[in-house]
Amino acid sequence: MRRPLTRKLRTSRSLLVLAVAATVVSVGATAPPAAASKAPPGGHGTPGKVPVAVGYGGAVASVDADASAAGIEILRKGGNAVDAAVATAAALGVTEPYSAGVGGGGYFVYYDAKSRTVRTIDGRETAPLSADSGLFLEDGKPIPFDAAVTSGLGVGTPGTPATWQSALDAWGSKRLGTLLAPAERLARDGFTVDATFRAQTESNQARFKDFPATAKLFLPGGALPVVGSTFKNPDLARTYDELGRKGIDTLYRGALAEDIVRTVNKPPVDPASGRVARPGDLTLNDLRSYRAKRQAPTETGYRGLKVYSIAPSSSGGTTVGEALNILERTDLSKASKAAYLHRFIEASRIAFADRGRWVGDPAFEDVPAKELLSQRYADTRACLIKDDAVLTSPLAPGDPRHPVPCAAGDKAAPTTYEGEHTTHLTVADKWGNVVSYTLTIEQTGGSGITVPGRGFLLNNELTDFSFAPADPAVHDPNLPGPGKRPRSSIAPTIVLDRHDRPVVALGSPGGATIITTVLQTLTGFVDRGLPLVDAIAAPRASQRNQTTTELEPGLWDSPLRGELEAIGHGFRQNPEIGAATGVQRLPDGRWLAAAETVRRGGGSAMVVHPAR
Repeated sequence: MRRPLTRKLRTSRSLLVLAVAATVVSVGATAPPAAASKAPPGGHGTPGKVPVAVGYGGAVASVDADASAAGIEILRKGGNAVDAAVATAAALGVTEPYSAGVGGGGYFVYYDAKSRTVRTIDGRETAPLSADSGLFLEDGKPIPFDAAVTSGLGVGTPGTPATWQSALDAWGSKRLGTLLAPAERLARDGFTVDATFRAQTESNQARFKDFPATAKLFLPGGALPVVGSTFKNPDLARTYDELGRKGIDTLYRGALAEDIVRTVNKPPVDPASGRVARPGDLTLNDLRSYRAKRQAPTETGYRGLKVYSIAPSSSGGTTVGEALNILERTDLSKASKAAYLHRFIEASRIAFADRGRWVGDPAFEDVPAKELLSQRYADTRACLIKDDAVLTSPLAPGDPRHPVPCAAGDKAAPTTYEGEHTTHLTVADKWGNVVSYTLTIEQTGGSGITVPGRGFLLNNELTDFSFAPADPAVHDPNLPGPGKRPRSSIAPTIVLDRHDRPVVALGSPGGATIITTVLQTLTGFVDRGLPLVDAIAAPRASQRNQTTTELEPGLWDSPLRGELEAIGHGFRQNPEIGAATGVQRLPDGRWLAAAETVRRGGGSAMVVHPAR
């Protein structure tokens, strides 16, 4: 029996040092030194957190060592990448319960080594069938955002269990119960609380205490969890056991479905708290009707590589893809650091302008995804970028169906807020299959509402919808609707070479900053020649068609900020943007797994058989 793992505490080292120290190499040519792939001993015989590992037999990278270990356990038992991804995701539901779990949803991107093709699953949560465009309006006005966040009104039908089963039915080799076993054990026996878990609990303490089931689980005795203590979740262990024995139907049609509906429609708030938790209108029919959607990926050519990601309802694939196409005509490998960041920021600004106008749930909206991803359209937008001047936000969108070079389009649509504490995992197996999977319950702690006796938080994903049109005269593709999926920025990505073999796969949490994190990491790796772990660690910028660009401290405190301000850029500081993970296929057949070095306390990269 595996004992709890003590997780590395968050440090405050400057990310700039990591970027400056990065060794420049050609894409896929060199692995980090062998010493970096050997994990120091961690708690109770389980490897501690290390950000990079190299070896054979498969690889797993996530934010958490217990979760990565669950995936490695399945790979060692003969499971494939899909099996290991489900096991890792289930374990993240235990150790990262404020970011993921069976009460949420996500997007799953899979590379099949045998057919050399990429497939995807849209497991996004859906609005109740009773919802309409006025879901978040009262007396004709939007309700306060915070009131929607902590309510039944913001809860969408969960998509995560259906995603797991859909992936296993199509590409897996193990039954769900087998894959939930490591997470069930972890929930029952517990994991060691670290500073990040405590801090995230503390940031939610004011609302968690108002829901008795949430307070009992996450604030036992009314107190915050103590760093170094063991956190157990026996209710979640029983839920995983039930899902393993009865299958996901228990969540969509059985007793668990009834518990979810009851909780959403009458949030179990402490009457003495004074909190008004608006009820939702979720029905058993909403859960019975839910389907995870298998669909084609987005595809973008970049520097001779093929970049695949998730198509709408997420805007991740189209927006990253459009920005890459905008950057295609510029040789970023030869640009100065300031010129590279300038181009990256401006391409992001333009792509977000188009995202806000055109992307929504394609079951309800006419989304011009093909046109948004065309090089012809990107070229008509790229000509807006000047080397010595900065575009003004909010920038108006273009019209991908009728592109006009450098033209201004309709009025700009604002970027809606998306919760930043999603989680991402990346997996590869010995056969060469790869999974890039981002899952979420929206912002940290989701709705704050725990299903009594079940051990998991419900999402607040419906707050990703626009509450009202920014301009009544301009169509907003992201208004609520019956059974509609809210727009997401999730962008799990797999990159193939010209022979359709994997080069790298990656993704990140971070709400709308996911798009810029994936874009910056990809261009750092492909164009700037950074080893994957250094491309992940590099200090980040995020421009989302806003008046100022967010910078992490490593760039805020850098002379680069002054150089960019001199040509008109405006900035604001963000202490932490994203938390990426990735895997890379090396030329000799080894896998390299990479994760964060500092963000969120550092990530966990593991391989089945470490190589010197």
